[in-house]
Amino acid sequence: MDPEIRNDEEAHRYELPVGGEVAVVTYNLSGQNLMITETLVPEALEGQGIASRLARHVIADARERNLLILPVCPFFSGYLQKHPEHADVVHPTYRIVLGL
Repeated sequence: MDPEIRNDEEAHRYELPVGGEVAVVTYNLSGQNLMITETLVPEALEGQGIASRLARHVIADARERNLLILPVCPFFSGYLQKHPEHADVVHPTYRIVLGL
């Protein structure tokens, strides 16, 4: 996992500070379900692979914590469709929806 990314459990978001800006993945946690609601990358950081870096970290964290991801966020859904090797951490209903 990426040591620069932290999980702010109180704010329900993963954070990656870069050059005075902060990219985030927001979520809701319910039992073993981790609903990814939004991925936000400041405009100044776009095109640098920041969102993908966050996605890899969140997936690794979910796998380590035995959580199932519910990717409501459009970026996250698209990332998982491009990387079906991570289907094991996606909730079964979303696997069907995403064609995984």
